[in-house]
Formats: sequence, structure tokens, C-alpha cells
Amino acid sequence: MHERITFKQINQLAIPAILSGISESVITLTDIAMVGHLEVHAIESLAAVGLVGSFLSGLLWILGQTKTSISSLVSQHYGAKELDKIKTLVPQALLINCIIGFMLLFTTVYFAFPIFKLYNASNLILSYCVDYYSIRAIGFPLTLISLTLFGTFRGLQNTVWAMRCGVTAAVIHVILNYILIYGINGVIPALYLKGAAYSSLIAQAIMVIMAIYYYIKHTPFRFNIGTKIHPLIKPYLTLSFNFILRTATLNVAFFVANSYATGYGGKYIAAQSILMNIWLFFSFFMDGYAGAGNAMAGRLIGEKNYNQLILLSKDISKYSVIIAGILVFISFIFYQPIGMLFNKNNEVLEVFKSVFWIVLLLQPINTIAYIFDGFFKGMGDAKLLRNNLIISTFLGFIPTLIISDYFGLQLYGIWMAFGIWMFLRSFPLMYIFNQRMKEKISIQ
Repeated sequence: MHERITFKQINQLAIPAILSGISESVITLTDIAMVGHLEVHAIESLAAVGLVGSFLSGLLWILGQTKTSISSLVSQHYGAKELDKIKTLVPQALLINCIIGFMLLFTTVYFAFPIFKLYNASNLILSYCVDYYSIRAIGFPLTLISLTLFGTFRGLQNTVWAMRCGVTAAVIHVILNYILIYGINGVIPALYLKGAAYSSLIAQAIMVIMAIYYYIKHTPFRFNIGTKIHPLIKPYLTLSFNFILRTATLNVAFFVANSYATGYGGKYIAAQSILMNIWLFFSFFMDGYAGAGNAMAGRLIGEKNYNQLILLSKDISKYSVIIAGILVFISFIFYQPIGMLFNKNNEVLEVFKSVFWIVLLLQPINTIAYIFDGFFKGMGDAKLLRNNLIISTFLGFIPTLIISDYFGLQLYGIWMAFGIWMFLRSFPLMYIFNQRMKEKISIQ
């Protein structure tokens, strides 16, 4: 019997994963903060970055589930000490994701105009969405490569390499953002919204180069795809497909929420853009503990160490809820200044401040959902997660949103719907996990 996994051991995986995760959201948050302070068309630029950021996050969450699939398979083989059996699986997964990235780039850029019209964007906001997205989309192949590599690192119980890549990219992005958005007088012209997109693209390229270095230098895998399709490619694709269906359902909620907010008017979608990206920032932050649970759950399943797994779930849940509470407390202290970081328009700020408290109060519930998402991902149970999210979205989120819209609750209604959504995503998973582990322990 292994000793109980300590808080220190959890944090060795969780803290680098947190830093890696929030570095991804820093890229969009930096864009929002800087374009929100432009002297010309700030609200339209802010709305465009928010809509494109939401769409990009949605797509990458969908396709980024291949990272979860490869992490699950690698961690289980790592726990079983059978990494030699998947030496061609990882490079084949990389090739598949690279091809998907290019397909996604060409198809979505071609249909960018109708895509953002579906979000109720029009006139200048629509034009800005298309311009900004057409540049950001070039990074799709780069992002999918990096996500596959990061999933491999996580499966090997290492989140430090991904952290170094992500943090470096975020720092470079912030510096380039300032230079390219506002320009340097007499040296570099101000590119405004396009400057934000170019800085994101450059940062992504640097992140991929660093990830490839760690992959070659520190893992047992290489780029040799072999002469035969790996026997685990089918389970990998099945896992990925179910995770993709799950995350596509997640993005239905994001799409509908943004569509409703855009229909309420410019100040509402601008405020919603800020609220949603702060929500995503918290999500990436707390997802670090989910990532630690993902990696450790896969390893413990490989070892068939179910007692350790149920103890780990209790510990990670406790730690993450405490940390979520600290984040909420700090955010309430700085409630007023937070909105002003992203925009100085008084109408937008009033809408933001009137709803932000709901976003904060949901965080402890959110973190429970993320933690048990991570455990079931590590266990490779994509079907359960898919079904849970479908039920939460179509029987919880959408009916609540429709009813609240009928009563004219606007952004209040949107975030009430998110509250119901997260409640249905969190506690059922926690219950099912505990029951399943008890069953496995009883038959050992």
C-alpha cells in the first residue's frame, strides 16, 4: 500500500498546471484589457475580442480534448510501467491533430463572416471579429500540436514543462501586445486590434518550439509514426470523439449565452465579454488541480490503487474549494478596480459590477465540477462526462436561460443559468465517483 498522496505532491503537479492554464487565458485577457482602452471604437473592439475569444476557446476546448485522451492513455501506461507499448501512439496522435488544425484553419476562416453573424454581431463589431479571427486562426495547428505535447507531459506526471512554455508565451504576448496594438512612435505603426492578433500568433509559435524541445529532450517518445496504425489509435479516437461531443455541448451554452448578450445591446455584450473571460481565467486556474487529478487518477488506475484514488479525490476537492474561496475573497476586495482593468466606459462598468458577484459566488461549485471532470478524464470515462454535460446543458442551462429571458433578467438570467449548469455538472459526478470507487474496493 502506498502512502497517502500529500498536499505537496499534489501541488507539484497542480501549481505548474495552474500557471500553464492561466497563461492561456492571460493572452485573451490582455487583448481585452488593452483594446478596451483604445481611444477609438473601444467598445466595438472589446466586443469583437470577447466574441472571438469565446469562439476560439470553445473550439480549442473541443479539439483540445485530444490532450485529455492522450494524457489518460499515457498516464495509465505510465502507472502500469508499459510506456514502450505506446511509442508510436503519441507521434500518430500528433500527426492527426496537426491535420485537424489545418482543416480547422481553412474552413473556419472561409466561413468567418457567417460564423460571427450567428453571434448577432453586425456592422463594425462584425468587421472587427472577422479581421481579428482571420489572424488568430492561423495558430490552430500550433495550438493543437502544443496541446498534444502538453497532454503527453501530463501523462508522464510532469506539468512543469507545459508551465514553462505557457508562461514564456504569455510574457512575450503581453510585451508584443503593447508594442503592436499601440505602436512605437516613428518605429512601429499602431496596428490596434490586428496587433493583438499578431502578438498572440507569435507567442503561440514560441510555445510550440519550446514544447518540441522538452518532448525530444525529456520524453521517451519521438516523431517516428511507424509503419502500422497503433492498436490504441481507435480507443484514442473514441475517447477524443466522446470528449469532443461533450465539449461541443459545453460550447452550445457559451454560444447561446453570448448570442443572448449581444442581442441585449453593445454595453451588455462588452460586459459579458469581460465576465466570461474572468470566468475562464478562474476556470483555467482551478483546472490546475483538475489536471493534477487527471494525471494521478490515470496512474492510480494503472496501478489498480483505488483506495489511494478515493483519498486523493477528497484531498484535492478540499484544497481546491479553499483556494477558490480565497480567490473569491480577493475579488470582492478589489471588486471595483477589476472592471476598470478592462474598460473605462461607465455604462459597461455598471452592467459588469451589477452581475460580477454572481460569477464569484459560483466559483466553489465550479471547482467541484472541474475536479471530478479531471478524475473521470484520467480514468478514461468519456461517455459519462459527455452524458452529464448534455443533461446539464439541455435540461438545466437552456431552459433556465429561456425562462429568465422571458422575464427580462438579461445578464442576471444568463449567469443564473450558468449557476444551474454548474450545479448539475458537479455534484452528480462527485456522487457517481464515490459509488464507483467503493464498488471497485469491495471486489478487490
